[in-house]
Amino acid sequence: MELTPELRVELVEAKERARSFLGAAKVAAFNGWSIGFFAAVSILFGLIYGPTSFLVGVGLAIVARNEFVGRTRLRSFDPSGLELLWRNQIGFMVLIIAYCMWSIFRTYTRPESEISELTQLLGATELVQAATLIAYTVVIVATGIFQGLNAYYYFVRAARIRDYVRDTPPWVLDLQRSTLIE
Repeated sequence: MELTPELRVELVEAKERARSFLGAAKVAAFNGWSIGFFAAVSILFGLIYGPTSFLVGVGLAIVARNEFVGRTRLRSFDPSGLELLWRNQIGFMVLIIAYCMWSIFRTYTRPESEISELTQLLGATELVQAATLIAYTVVIVATGIFQGLNAYYYFVRAARIRDYVRDTPPWVLDLQRSTLIE
């Protein structure tokens, strides 16, 4: 089938409009691979050192999987992909903050298991507890900012893809779905 000049213009315009949200697929791929790496490391450490790292690793693996699922849906022009991605970032934020809170809690309630014997002998337990509190508080704030902005990035694009799917002729969507290559 040969496209008329009018249809070519329509196709080019649709491609330009799609750029406003398709870049999110690259962000999701980066997020998925980087979070997946940390999931694998956490699971391995969890097998050696205990259930907390293992559980965090499983949570991270779920977040990484959701990034890839959302990316796949997005690349198929399915608005649910960006919905999943922004909600996934909120879940990721909750996971990190929960881990930080747990670590702070354990440092204050079970210092003998979290702080080395040398630190206890030197009488620096309070110093280590304060440093732990500061470090995890910084991580919590940074996570709130970064994951919050990432969730917002996806959220804004969710409206764009819904509008795009609504306003784009079905033949253009079908063609784009069948030919979209990274």
